[in-house]
Amino acid sequence: MKLEEIIKVVEPKEIKNYDKNIEITGISYNSQKTKSGDLFVCLQGEYADGHNWAKMAKERGAVALLCERELEVELPQIIVNSTRHKIAEVAALLYDYPSKKLELIGVTGTNGKTTVTHLLQKIYEANNKKCALIGTLGYKMSSSDTYHDAKHTTPQAPELQATLKKIVENGINSTVMEVSSHALEQNRVGRCHFKGAVLTNLTQDHLDYHITMENYFEAKAILFKGLKPGDFAVINADDEYAQKFLEVIPKGVKVLTYGIKKAADVVASDIEFSTTGATFDFQYQEEKRKIKLKMNGMFSVYNAIAALTAAVCAELDLNSSIETLESTAGVAGRFEIVNNHPMVIVDYAHTPDGLENVLKTAREITPEGANLICIFGCGGDRDATKRPKMGAIADKLSDKIIVTSDNPRSEDPQQIISDILTGIQSINPQRIFVESDRGVAISMIKKIAKENDVVLVAGKGHEDYQIIKDKTIHFDDREQVRALFG
Repeated sequence: MKLEEIIKVVEPKEIKNYDKNIEITGISYNSQKTKSGDLFVCLQGEYADGHNWAKMAKERGAVALLCERELEVELPQIIVNSTRHKIAEVAALLYDYPSKKLELIGVTGTNGKTTVTHLLQKIYEANNKKCALIGTLGYKMSSSDTYHDAKHTTPQAPELQATLKKIVENGINSTVMEVSSHALEQNRVGRCHFKGAVLTNLTQDHLDYHITMENYFEAKAILFKGLKPGDFAVINADDEYAQKFLEVIPKGVKVLTYGIKKAADVVASDIEFSTTGATFDFQYQEEKRKIKLKMNGMFSVYNAIAALTAAVCAELDLNSSIETLESTAGVAGRFEIVNNHPMVIVDYAHTPDGLENVLKTAREITPEGANLICIFGCGGDRDATKRPKMGAIADKLSDKIIVTSDNPRSEDPQQIISDILTGIQSINPQRIFVESDRGVAISMIKKIAKENDVVLVAGKGHEDYQIIKDKTIHFDDREQVRALFG
């Protein structure tokens, strides 16, 4: 591709050292991964400025730069206001706009994205449609495929566009994708055409980045504002921000709401829980069905009806969609039972809302007279305001608590724990335990839990690592529990 084609789409404010004969064969934003023929994009990151690595990129074969200021590098320089936003334009162009060749469904929200995308992938396949998935656990070409590492919930634009092109080349015409607020605000999904968008919920998370809930909402709203007439939107009517989302959806977009508490197009009612799963009545227009899930908890009911509502919007067969939901056991690290006596549940819940939902579900299946024990921590270098809130939620909903570490990163684990403890009313040593070593904290289950007790190990779910200072070490809550009970 000629450099002049890229110039047309990025609309630069200035061009230096222009050579119209330059051929661009790839795109990179990490100088160490730059290849011959690449356009190097100078991104301003959280810890590093790509402009400082332009010379190294040239040494590694870059033939042009996309940057925000003139640099002392003898290469063509396409100067724009924001490389972070223009990188998506270039990536989509280089990979020939693959999302236009797909039925692409984006799922966004604080909690539930992973489960809803996995359910939708299975539902599409049950309707004889090949469907890929992109999300927290990586990407996969089918529900039976193994995960391929994607690094972020939503990959950076070049990796995302390359993945979408690979999906198209594999003859797949549908894709479900988790879309994070960071990806929307940073335009990682720029130039992606979403046929449908699904909102799970909006509760406190990532305020270290977004600062306010209003900013967080505005980031999520980008997905819905970008829909076109003929596309569809699925909104959780019970969510506090539901009306605000409904107001930003363009005219001509098909909109369906779902809910349990408030009036909605799709409703779940008469909900019951047991150790084997959740049962509820599903109703859409004149259609009313009893659904029996193998998944548990109110959040699972919400996730199931979110996926079903999207299936209705996509005009997929309702019978096969319901059968698929009823046969699905769940997603790795989401309310995953890894031991029975005591029952030990591992879950990804790492936000106040997520922890509250999972603890309420765990309480539903805790036998009378038994204890509900919660082991959790909070991540370092992240929103500190949620720490006392999570402490208060655990204090209110658990019989016993073990406060520990969860990716402390550069922060002192003890300080994070102290922040959590400020939300707990009384530090009773008979029910509140503190152990900064997460492995030791999990081993305490044997001393504290009785055979009929239920233990929730929250915060990491599917993750198999701990980030301590500048090191990432292998650590898997599920492995720790299985080893403990042998």
